[in-house]
Amino acid sequence: MYKIVDKKMLNPTVVQLQVEAPLVANKAKPGQFIILRVDEQGERIPLTVAGVDKQAGTVKIIYQIVGATTEALSHKQAGDYLQDFVGPLGVATHLDGLKKVCIVGGGVGCAIAMPIAQALHEMGAEVTSIIGFRSRDLLILEDEFRACSHSLHIMTDDGSYGEKGNVTAPLKRLLEAGERYDMIITIGPLIMMKYVVATAKPFGTPVTASMNPIMIDGTGMCGGCRLTLNVDGKKVTKFACVDGPDFNGYEIDFDEAMARGRMYSAFERHKHSETCNLFSKEVG
Repeated sequence: MYKIVDKKMLNPTVVQLQVEAPLVANKAKPGQFIILRVDEQGERIPLTVAGVDKQAGTVKIIYQIVGATTEALSHKQAGDYLQDFVGPLGVATHLDGLKKVCIVGGGVGCAIAMPIAQALHEMGAEVTSIIGFRSRDLLILEDEFRACSHSLHIMTDDGSYGEKGNVTAPLKRLLEAGERYDMIITIGPLIMMKYVVATAKPFGTPVTASMNPIMIDGTGMCGGCRLTLNVDGKKVTKFACVDGPDFNGYEIDFDEAMARGRMYSAFERHKHSETCNLFSKEVG
């Protein structure tokens, strides 16, 4: 059993937990993830490590309440316990040798981008961060990004905070102005990452895309995170959870990944509603 030592709501649908897991905290690196189960009957879900405190032996996870398991997890409080908390899993983000990097995060994907930006900053790299949200109410981790970024661009779809528009607008502006990056690292919705790659392509800037959004069981057994990559003109199959989650953005078939991600959306909405109704009855 793994104790939740702290809980914080970052916005109405995004939750941050600090979980006591010293073995995981000692080894986890930016880009890796854990698998947890809320209780004995719970499903296994992968969540990216959003930070560690090795001295305290705690691991930070940040998640959005979108499905049955994250709904159940959101009802846990500080002092409660999780059934399982396994990791670190996946391949850590490759950061060696990077001196100037642009981090592009969208929505809750910013929770994955943040520890990468922090690690680069600690290494002495120049970090430009671009983070996007639908509105100011959904903004998370602004202070953390400001602390580790040489420059920070905040975008909102409705213009309620920062600049109105999507994350590709400042990225294109920076590239057209002559900024050159060793790497663009993008983490967020698949459609966002697809257009980040398209924006960077005319400039020949390398892009790493994190395929966390398509992971399900986190071990490669379910096949849900199967990816088709175009490598030197040949189609190659990889699995985000065991071969990634980071991949060369130019090689990813985003359209296929998005189509697969939509297959179970109706089922997941139904299970989420069932879980909400269950907790409502318990409270009532």
